[in-house]
Amino acid sequence: MATPREPAPGGGSAEALTLALSPLLAPLRYAARVGVAKLSSLRQLESLVARAADAASPFAGSRAPAVESLAAAVQGFDRAPEPERRAALALLVFRLSALVTLPPDVLALAGPATARSPAPPAESPRAPAAPPPPPTRAPPQANSPPPAARKAAPARPAPGAIAPGPTLRPHEPLAAPVTALRGVGPALGELLEKKGLPTVGELLLFLPRRYEDRRRPTSIDDALPGVRSLLVATVVKGREAQGRRRRLEVLVRDDAGAMLWCIWFHYRQDLMRRLVPGVRLLLSGEVKPGFHGVGKTLTHPDLEVLSEERAGQIALGEVSRGGEDESFGVVVPVYTELEGIAPRTFRRIMRRALDENLGSVRDLLPEGLLARRRLLGLREAIAEAHFPRASADEVAANGGRPGGQPHRRLAFEEFFLVQLGLALKRRGTKIEPGIAFSATPEKVAAAAQALPWPLTGAQRRAVEAIAADMRKGEPMNRLLQGDVGSGKTAVALCAARLAASDGYQTALMAPTELLAEQHARTLRALLQGTKLHVELLVGGLGARERASAEKTTRTGAAQIVVGTHALAEENTRFHKLGLVIIDEQHRFGVLTRQSLMTKGHRPDTLVMTATPIPRTLALTLYGDLDVSVLDELPPGRTPVATKVFKDEQREKAYAVIRRELLAGRQAYIVLPLVEESEKLADLKAATVERERLAAEVFPGVPIGLVHGRQGAQERTAAMERFRQGLDRLLVATTVIEVGVDVPNASVMLIEHAERFGLSQLHQLRGRVGRGAAKSFCLLVTGTSGAEYGKTARERLSVMEETTDGFRIAEADLELRGPGEFLGTRQSGLPEFAVARLAHDQAILAEAREEAFALIERDPELALPENQQLRRYLFERWRGKLSLARVA
Repeated sequence: MATPREPAPGGGSAEALTLALSPLLAPLRYAARVGVAKLSSLRQLESLVARAADAASPFAGSRAPAVESLAAAVQGFDRAPEPERRAALALLVFRLSALVTLPPDVLALAGPATARSPAPPAESPRAPAAPPPPPTRAPPQANSPPPAARKAAPARPAPGAIAPGPTLRPHEPLAAPVTALRGVGPALGELLEKKGLPTVGELLLFLPRRYEDRRRPTSIDDALPGVRSLLVATVVKGREAQGRRRRLEVLVRDDAGAMLWCIWFHYRQDLMRRLVPGVRLLLSGEVKPGFHGVGKTLTHPDLEVLSEERAGQIALGEVSRGGEDESFGVVVPVYTELEGIAPRTFRRIMRRALDENLGSVRDLLPEGLLARRRLLGLREAIAEAHFPRASADEVAANGGRPGGQPHRRLAFEEFFLVQLGLALKRRGTKIEPGIAFSATPEKVAAAAQALPWPLTGAQRRAVEAIAADMRKGEPMNRLLQGDVGSGKTAVALCAARLAASDGYQTALMAPTELLAEQHARTLRALLQGTKLHVELLVGGLGARERASAEKTTRTGAAQIVVGTHALAEENTRFHKLGLVIIDEQHRFGVLTRQSLMTKGHRPDTLVMTATPIPRTLALTLYGDLDVSVLDELPPGRTPVATKVFKDEQREKAYAVIRRELLAGRQAYIVLPLVEESEKLADLKAATVERERLAAEVFPGVPIGLVHGRQGAQERTAAMERFRQGLDRLLVATTVIEVGVDVPNASVMLIEHAERFGLSQLHQLRGRVGRGAAKSFCLLVTGTSGAEYGKTARERLSVMEETTDGFRIAEADLELRGPGEFLGTRQSGLPEFAVARLAHDQAILAEAREEAFALIERDPELALPENQQLRRYLFERWRGKLSLARVA
């Protein structure tokens, strides 16, 4: 919804009115997307409209009757048959369009006349158009808005300007379809829309992935194979070759006499007619080795046929800028390939989009911030990001990678908006009342002394910080980050004891049933002889066990409830939930975490992770949390020796396992799959590999099997056999990644190690080395030489060099990016179009500092200069960025 600047008639705030009504946009967009024939899936619209109307009433002024009429439009909607629902929805959209400007897809729900004829801007010199006729099925009666209220708000670029969507008016340039650009017809427009670029604004945000410096030509002799080069040459001859594939071959010679073949497999006949002997060319492409006895070739090069005048200007120095598509004489942007659109065509489209629409872009960041941080204006940053001019040398010096001031400006804004959301969320957490636990020093000391071993210094500091948080009247929101085996469970138990001492329950949610079972077993052992009861609540329980677990949870008989997502299910109720502990939070969906939090009244939250998270990612993912780090290992833990073996060296790896088995110890063999897969037939499947190992490699050795497709009881039984030593070797999938604790297991062999992320390998490695014996992690790579290439060797060498989880995490983030690093897309981590978490740490730190300082100065973003930011956060990011939920 667009937000007008001037006050609404009668003294109401049009901006506040739009903000109050903005929750209606999501269901209306959904209805527009699925079609009116599927409105049965649209539920609870009546209550939503009523709440929005109530929220908007204080800002309505003379539009109060129109606001009140919204609820009447959908009265009975939830129980009405389909035809009446369609009519009610059309009436709602019609009445809403008299209050705020709606996107075209939503406006179309009111009927063809309304969709085609939106009211003109108030400042238009033309006479206002008559209001559109109401839908015929449900004409507005007494509640129809007055004519004055039907005027649309003045045209104004949306907050954020470059992000088209609900904040842009349908007729604004940035919200216009790409077909509005000169040279973009329906066919091109369809291709762009399929790639997620339906509007001009979204097109402007589609930034180059790299750049090519095409300003200084080189000679053919100096052009290196595999490197993109710029060449000036003359056509010697051309021909069409009829081989296995028809192709055009053109031989060219540079001024030094060196020659090379240019080859096209896809070409128009007019290209051959243009490339006649004697014609001078500018060529750009990746030089490849020999063809037809000539040393080098170029396949499908970019080219410019030089006019006599331009040819005379070019010497073996700089090439001047030329041509509408700016393919030569400049630093050229290279975009992610769009199927069906040639790169030169796309550059022309982008240039026109900038030339015709850059003036509509407005800065979202406050002027003072831009000056203080010496950031480019948004227009300049976007223009330079697409076609570097002032920053051309900077980009070229960076090897063609995105960077420099344009990148800094755009990345800063992305980070700033995320950090602003985190700052608002943190403030909302701090000011809302929570539980003030007693957590006295005496209780803290008693909880620590009840453990069978002394706390490390890091554990003691973490427990004291948690206790200090629990004593406050605001909810605790703390991240406990510790490497594998650093003792997070002991710290969590101390916190649970403090909650129990005040009569509150603790919920500990783990990502897998195996880990939940492990936690429950560990806690029960540590609490043996006390009155504290630990209950296990997971989906794999039988009906009778599940009912019993739910009862002890509901009545308060269980002081600590350990489980999976079952804890957050609707039928799970707590007696008095005061502390929520979430293990490996990024493995849970946002809604699951949120649902668990509602089981108590503002419970304290402790988030634990054994995945060492680099500071950059932690600030983005957990930036609203206080952090405790366990950077010491408990006494008795020995470093794990790690060695990489190629497939043909696996007998050496098996020899290590045999040696450990003879010494009375146990071993894991970890595989990425459960059963054979046609797509990944080379990967050793757990079920098949177990049989092979038993028959061929370790005959007579009892071998167990654990994987995620087993039922909870079967998996628990298999783990228990291994834990008791009945099975000496355990074949498993990554289900054992976290939580399994068998001190006698001293060696782990991981098959197809190149398929795993470094952080996951580090987690798996943490399953051994839990006893006093020296332990080993053996990483065996796949059978294909391609799989164990240079990149794989570099990655796996990090595992051999260090057991420092944070160093490994930094390398993993650098190599794989944040989404793959976390192993899930449910993490709540925002997608960044420009910013790179692994590289832009300094930019993130600056953005965070500015965002948190701004919320400190203006907690409600109420000052006039911050209104754009407020609107953007509420309208544009609502429901999209879980981290920026604002109370």
